[in-house]
Amino acid sequence: MGAFRENIKFETENFSAFDFKKAEFDNCTFISCNFSNADLSDGIFSECVFENCDMGMAKLRNTAFQNVKFDNCKLIGLPFDECNNFLLSFEFSGCLLSYSTFHHLKIKNTRFGNCKLDEADFSSANLAKAVFDECDLTEALFDNTILEEADFSTAYNFSIDPDLNNIKKAKFSVHNVSGLLHKYNIVVG
Repeated sequence: MGAFRENIKFETENFSAFDFKKAEFDNCTFISCNFSNADLSDGIFSECVFENCDMGMAKLRNTAFQNVKFDNCKLIGLPFDECNNFLLSFEFSGCLLSYSTFHHLKIKNTRFGNCKLDEADFSSANLAKAVFDECDLTEALFDNTILEEADFSTAYNFSIDPDLNNIKKAKFSVHNVSGLLHKYNIVVG
């Protein structure tokens, strides 16, 4: 399609069958829109906000997310690792991100606030200075992940092996430090 859209607010629209190839959205807001199973490949989203949208199982091959905010969105099973890396930056608040993949991404300073990240894959990602505020990380995968100065102080249900990840100066609380000891199968009371 190749269309350029700027400063537009989209509400309750169904984008599941929309052709995003070379479509560009700049400073647009999407409210309660449906992107489930959509093919967003080659689309460009710059300075956009997604609120209460369903993007579950969407295709993201070479999709550009540049300074994008997701608020209360359903983002289940998204392959963020297939996105265009150029200026890739996003922020998540109140989102369902279970089964999503961030494998090998360089997403320093990314903020995850009050998100559900069950079985999300962060293996080999660079999450230096990332914030996981009140996030549920049940069975999330951290393997060879850079977590320097990341903030897990209010995160819960995580299991991070300090021997397999770089956690230098990462922040944890006394209430969740047991997530670093999981591999030892010990009980911290």
